[in-house]
Formats: sequence, C-alpha cells, structure tokens
Amino acid sequence: MDYLFTSATQALLNTGKLAQPVAKTGKLLPVARDPATAQFVEIAKIFYPSTTGTQEARGVLGFLAQLAGGGPVEPLVAPVHLTIAPLQIAQTHVGFQKIYRMLNSLKINLAVMQATAAVIGIGTVSETVLSAVNLDQILKFREEAKHQRLKIKDGFIDLRHVLKDRGVEVIQQIYKVAHDSNFQMYRQKLVNGYDSFSKGIKRCQSALTLPDIQLRNAEINIGRDLLFEALKIYDNPSLLEGLCSTAQLRQMECIWAIEQAIGITFQLQRAYDIVSDRLSGLQSKIRQDCLTVLKGCQSEPELDFLFPELTRIIGHDLSVIEFWQNELDWMQTLSPKEQHQLASLDKQSADNLKSSFHTTFAPIAAEPSLYESLKQKSHFLSLRDQLVFALKPELRRGHEFYVSQQALLTGYQALAPSSWQEISDLTVANLYYYFKVREDSTENYPTEQELETPSWHFSKTLKNRLFCGDLPNND
Repeated sequence: MDYLFTSATQALLNTGKLAQPVAKTGKLLPVARDPATAQFVEIAKIFYPSTTGTQEARGVLGFLAQLAGGGPVEPLVAPVHLTIAPLQIAQTHVGFQKIYRMLNSLKINLAVMQATAAVIGIGTVSETVLSAVNLDQILKFREEAKHQRLKIKDGFIDLRHVLKDRGVEVIQQIYKVAHDSNFQMYRQKLVNGYDSFSKGIKRCQSALTLPDIQLRNAEINIGRDLLFEALKIYDNPSLLEGLCSTAQLRQMECIWAIEQAIGITFQLQRAYDIVSDRLSGLQSKIRQDCLTVLKGCQSEPELDFLFPELTRIIGHDLSVIEFWQNELDWMQTLSPKEQHQLASLDKQSADNLKSSFHTTFAPIAAEPSLYESLKQKSHFLSLRDQLVFALKPELRRGHEFYVSQQALLTGYQALAPSSWQEISDLTVANLYYYFKVREDSTENYPTEQELETPSWHFSKTLKNRLFCGDLPNND
C-alpha cells in the first residue's frame, strides 16, 4: 500500500518533524505523528502502489506496477472501506457507519460472485461464457448492484438482461444451467447459506444502532452465529465437486467474504487478538485456495479467466487483509485516549485530502492488459507458474535450482547466475520449460512448437511440490 498525505504533512515527514508508526512486521502505517508531543496529525489516503518490493517487483505485481502505476485500492472480495476501518472503530458514530457499509459491501460481493457462478454452472464452459463473467464484468456488476440497479433475490442476481448483448451462447448457457438438476441442488444449498449470511449481516448492522454495550454485544453474537452457519454451508467440500477451476474460484471467494464478515464481528467487540489470528489464517487460506484452483486449470480459456482475477486478488485483496491485520496489531498498543484521538482525526484528515488533491484514478482493471502483454512473451505453463510464484515464492527455488543445473550441464553457463535476486519470474519460468523440452521430449513435456498452443498441466516437479514447502536449494 502507498499513502497519500497532504503536501504540508508530507513536507514535515520528509524533514523528520513528523513520523509514521511502524507495524510489528516493519511496514509503515498511514498515520502522521508528532514525535515530540506524541499527537496524531493526519490519517493518509491509501492507494495501490506504483512500485513494489524487491521480491514482488520481479513477478506479476512488478509488471503490473510498471504497466498501470498507482491507483485506487480495489479488492475483488474485501470491502474497500476495510483499509482504514480499524482506525475509526474507536469512535462509535464514525466507525460504526463505516462498518455498516463494509458489511453491506461484503453482502453485495458475495451475491455477485454467486450469480456469476450460476452462469458458469457445473462442468466445463466455453471461452465466450467465461468472458461474460470475468474480472471486468465482475467490477461492473458490483457497481450496478451497489447502486441497486441489479436486484438480489435469494443471494442470486438474474443476469440475463445484463448479459443479453454478450451473444446467444451466453443466454443459452444461463437457461441450460437454470434447468440443470445437479445445479438446482447446488443452488438450493447456496440459497440456504445466503439466507443465514444475510440474516447475520442484518443482525450485526442492527447491533450498531444499540447504545447499550451489553445488548449490542448480544446482538453481534447472534449475528456471528448465523454467519458461522453460512460458513459451514459454503465451506462444504462437496460443493466443489464437478466444478471447473473458474467456478471453484467463485465458490472460494464467497467463503472469503463470509470469513471477513466474521472477523468484523469480533473487531466490533474489540477482540483484536482473535481478529488478527483469523486474518492471518485467511491469508494462508486464500493463497492455498488459489494454488488449488491453478492446479485444476487445464486449458488456456480457463487461464484467460483466472490470470487477471488472481492477479487482482494477490495484489489487492491479500494486501488489504495484511494491512488490516497490521493496523489491528498496532491498535492494541494504543491507549483508549490515543484510539479516540485517531477516530476524531479521521474526518478532518479526509476533508483536508479532498481539498488538497484533485487527481482521481480511473478504476479500470489493468490486469487483463498485463496478461495480454505477458502472453506475447510466454506460454501457458510458464504463465501459470508465474502466478504460483506470486502466491508461494519459495516454490520458485526449485525452478532456479533446475535451470542452474541444466545450464551448467548443457554449456549455457551464462544462464546460471550467481544470484537469482534480480531475475524475473517470467525469465525463470520460461527458462525452466526451455530446458525441460531439451532434457527429455519423451516424458510428455511440450515441444517448443507446442508451447505456443498450450494444453498442458503443471510440470511433474512443481505439481509434486505445490502443497509442501520442502524444496531443493542452491547450496
């Protein structure tokens, strides 16, 4: 995350007259504080960074930063307001209004994900159908639902009218899924789950209006129990049976939304330790779920759908959740007086930023453009591995070891660098498959020509290591 302070505050930060607090992870927080008086001066506006760290810079997020620069924080599942909510909860009026919108955002996001899953259905679908419910479309549907231009009924949205311009094939797919007996059973389970989720959200929102703390906490507890009921339904492994990788991702995204709603209920009761633990677990779950989805990705049309969306999840959703956890951990170190001061400062900071900055970022998804650019330089197997490296960087070491080994054996010493630190994920993945082709074309690895028309699964070595952390190293 990058932080945008007013010009006056930024000038004082540059000269050391103000300082930013540091989370226990070592990352800066979006607050300016006077070290002499310990008074908080300003809360920054948060946006997606135009640069990334060393490890991220060599992967898909680094390429995305080069292509698109900075922009708004626009997570796919996590509520946008989540990023600064922990600073505002200390004051009931400001913080609870924000929480109300966050819960509503999660409710809309889940319905949109569920509705697009209903278009995909059970089994494989065509590229035309997948393109009708991809990342760009999700962002549009969400905006329409936010302004109540799309009606949510039983947790689903009828997308026939919205998608009528996408062609006959898409409309036929919607009708086909609607009359699929297997999907009807699947749908009914989700209707029941959404009913519990929606009721839980409403109970938590109503709790925000209660002035009595004991009554408020009792109402939150009831709401949380309903959310756990919804989670039990959505997180049933049987719901993933028969789904292609794209539909599986939609199902998983619904689970992530419910998990975040549960975290918010604990945060409302200031159970910060519990929230922090759940957020840590959620980050691990999202990464593992995405790896599972990639493992099941078997075609280029599926990757066309998954690559931009997973890039958004890695770059925005995981960043937002990590940021949320860092702020919560820091909040626990503040006194009640300091928390109150931060909450009181929020509106003033927002007004100052609004008057001081006139630049707006266009919420256009850059991830599809990134994917099209990388497709010109790479191929299916390599592109998929690059996403794997972004999700679980330690898996890259196996590729580095193999490339170094093969480069020395085949006389390409220049392709065995002494340090891989500056080498991009794109280069590592491409070199890995280049040497795989040379090593043994009889072991079902694609030929150089076939790499241009990919239809292959993970390499055997990467597939075996996807769910374990024990990798060979260069020692």
